[in-house]
Amino acid sequence: MNLLIELLAFAVAIGVLVVVHEYGHYSVARLCGVKVLRFSIGFGKPLFQWVSPKTGTEWTIAALPLGGYVKMLDERETGGAPIPVEALPHAFNRQSVWRRFAIVVAGPVANFLLAIVLFALVFATGVTEPAAVVAAPAPNTPAALAGFDGGETIVAVRAENAGESERVRSWSDLRWKLLGAAFDHKRVVLSAKDAHGTSDFQLDLRGITEKDVDDDFMSRLGFEPGGGKLTVAGVQPGSAAQKAGLGVGDRLRAINGIPTDNATAFIAYVKSHAGTPVTLQVERGGQAAGKLEDVRIVPQSQRDDATGQQIGRIGAELATQVPSIDVRYGPVESLQLGARRTWDLAVYSVRMFGRMIVGEASLKNLSGPVTIADYAGKSARLGPSAFLSFLALVSISLGVLNLLPIPVLDGGHLLYYLVEAVTGKVVSDRWQLVFQRAGLACIVALSAIALFNDLARLIHF
Repeated sequence: MNLLIELLAFAVAIGVLVVVHEYGHYSVARLCGVKVLRFSIGFGKPLFQWVSPKTGTEWTIAALPLGGYVKMLDERETGGAPIPVEALPHAFNRQSVWRRFAIVVAGPVANFLLAIVLFALVFATGVTEPAAVVAAPAPNTPAALAGFDGGETIVAVRAENAGESERVRSWSDLRWKLLGAAFDHKRVVLSAKDAHGTSDFQLDLRGITEKDVDDDFMSRLGFEPGGGKLTVAGVQPGSAAQKAGLGVGDRLRAINGIPTDNATAFIAYVKSHAGTPVTLQVERGGQAAGKLEDVRIVPQSQRDDATGQQIGRIGAELATQVPSIDVRYGPVESLQLGARRTWDLAVYSVRMFGRMIVGEASLKNLSGPVTIADYAGKSARLGPSAFLSFLALVSISLGVLNLLPIPVLDGGHLLYYLVEAVTGKVVSDRWQLVFQRAGLACIVALSAIALFNDLARLIHF
């Protein structure tokens, strides 16, 4: 059943993205007076064909659904067959350089516009997210140095000595605001509430490099969702947890006197205390519910396969219930936030790709169709908001990818047109052929790496 959901979600995602991208090319081509011969979803043998009696465009659904194309009237692609004189003004190659530029760039632009609309829908219809409550930060992290103790709810952020405060509505909202500040290497002031009132905390992000901006970005800063309940969801037989008497449903309140409400921070503390006794404050579940006890436990020392170092484990499965909030915005604000989120993600994608080129980021960040299908299925099972957000993210990635100055892609053609606009000369067919072969080699290499990463994630090697 899960496989069926993944395949269906993947088909819907790819279908929507390809249609929107190609319709961008199609609509601007029609506005520029260019005759469109075929609008194809997919490649290979046609499964369905229909010719519009009004425009003469052939609409096609082909057998291989991974992509699509818009074929326009072009003297260079007739195989030597002449084009009627009356049709020449409607040929793509007869258009001005700026019209050709507009037609080509319209595909990626359509993907960005789709992302804005999808994000706006998510913001307008509302989504349940973790509240911006912070857990006790790890020592010497930027959050700890800023003075956070854990349990504070961040309500606003502003640049140091400038600008007015921006409201923080949720954990996701906080992450995006800190991400933008980190890219700009700023110091920011976070306003946070606790039991004693509202206080300001200065957070220094000037030392954060682009290499630090990844999926663990918030953890690197010392921020983890807090304010929730950390409970034992399972105990492994023969483990330190079982020997200490931990049971399913027990709530972990503190470790060595340090309050704990976040699994990540708790696990990190246990890992750093291999073979060293620690004391857990536990609120008993089950029949002894509500009773507080101190439990002494010695994390077992094990070798970490990733680092080769000895780390501590107690053999307990943990579950975290963090406070959540329903976030909903008005129509205008939703569009503004959708545009900002799209811009931020597009910039982040370009920077990440640049880091991969210069070796500052791993090529493992590239994903192929298998991973996309997996995430499509997972997001579809989480609900409409998650699936729409996933669709917007992939739409942005598709738009950015197509704008890269690689021949074969839209960006490669845009580069030709910019050269033509500056020099007044069309890039020769000979050089276009050379660049096209080089671009094709790049695309094949990137596709191979993405497919390898998919397989590596699938079989865990």
